[in-house]
Amino acid sequence: MPTYVYETIPSEPKERAVQFEVQQSMKDAPLTVHPETGQAVKRVISGGYGYASKSSSGGGHSCGHGCGCG
Repeated sequence: MPTYVYETIPSEPKERAVQFEVQQSMKDAPLTVHPETGQAVKRVISGGYGYASKSSSGGGHSCGHGCGCG
């Protein structure tokens, strides 16, 4: 099951957002409130871990010819 990062939505200007993680099925709807406090939350979109391998046919990178990254 994937782990999602959520962040509380501060209700006052001086309040700080708090991030937390939740394991959920991809079929589950995103949370709208913190499961313990009931405070409003939003899901944080973050970069994941990519996988790249060297291509035997490309120029030493996996995205192919003409991409400009190599």
